[in-house]
Amino acid sequence: MSMEVLSPAGDWERLRMAVAYGADAVYLAGTDFGMRAFAGNFTPDELIQAVDYCHQRGVRVHVTCNTMPRNEEVDRLPAWLELIAQAGVDAVILADLGVFRLAEQYAPNVKRHISTQAGVTNYAVASAWYDLGAQRVILARELSLEEVAQLRAKTPRELEIEAFVHGAMCVSYSGRCLMSNYMTGRDAQRGACAQPCRYKYALMEEKRPGEYFPIFEENGETFILNSRDMCMIDHIPELMAAGVDSIKIEGRAKSAYYAAVVTSAYRHAVDAAQKGEPLSTVWRDEVEKVSHRHYSTGFWYGQPGQFTEDARYIRDYQVCAVVDSCTPDGRAVCSLRNKFHVGEELELIGPGLEPQTFQVPPMTDLDGLPLEEPRTPQMRFHLTLPHMAPPLSLLRRRCAP
Repeated sequence: MSMEVLSPAGDWERLRMAVAYGADAVYLAGTDFGMRAFAGNFTPDELIQAVDYCHQRGVRVHVTCNTMPRNEEVDRLPAWLELIAQAGVDAVILADLGVFRLAEQYAPNVKRHISTQAGVTNYAVASAWYDLGAQRVILARELSLEEVAQLRAKTPRELEIEAFVHGAMCVSYSGRCLMSNYMTGRDAQRGACAQPCRYKYALMEEKRPGEYFPIFEENGETFILNSRDMCMIDHIPELMAAGVDSIKIEGRAKSAYYAAVVTSAYRHAVDAAQKGEPLSTVWRDEVEKVSHRHYSTGFWYGQPGQFTEDARYIRDYQVCAVVDSCTPDGRAVCSLRNKFHVGEELELIGPGLEPQTFQVPPMTDLDGLPLEEPRTPQMRFHLTLPHMAPPLSLLRRRCAP
């Protein structure tokens, strides 16, 4: 099969964006059993609608069921697994062997994918999961490119290999961390991580309460547990050569804008690689225009090293409006996200469109009255774009430094 672009869909808005901007498949969760408890997620009725929406557009749906459940949660699993089977879900993502067996029993026609939470790091365990009935393994993030190629060479070709290529990294091994549970009572193994690795720590001596002593690395850096985000957009041909079947974009808790832009960038990267063409810098630059921490290539080319200067996000762009509809000559109805005004310089992006900068022309409200600056959140208004843009195209601006 050709390399799959697998995108995050934390809620309906993010799902629509991922589908529109080129995902071959999306992964999402219900309101239980997923590793992103604070993403929007999908109710049972919404899940059924989401699967139908995706399948009508030729997009596959993978549902996460990859927490480490407790006894009372296991009792609820059969009904949930039966529901996702009835909904027509293509694959369920699992980490727990007991859940794996329950899925075989209650969702026999749904493919079983082994989550990165299971820590698949070698060909023996990958083959063992295949022998048990898994169709895919999602590799641990700690593997190098060479190790992935070796794993691919020593596992059944029918076993699909999925790997993360973009998004947040965890300071702990494949996300198996107890810090959040210990410090905040939020269990990382059940989707509620508070990300204490991003905190700024200090020492306090027992007999001197309220006196905080910073913990420094050698150059004064204090974020001692911090990790950078992964970005592998420059290396898609190498991943193909190593035998990766599906590239996964992290981010179910991130914005719809993130889902759109990063999906589009990797869609173009995969298409270019499959044609043997270099990736245009237009699409390479797109991953710099979403909110992200400093990038690295993760463990693909060896230890990424810690980034201890800060834990902040780089946010250079802001979405101003979403295109609801547009005529062939560019007359659009848009929905406001952040205020902007006539004469301001914006950038238009959209499914299949290269980014284009333009100056905002005179606008009108839906009654045809002149509009200098849309102000009300979600308000709809008329705006003439440089050219026709499909629904879910976006207007963005560069933030002031």
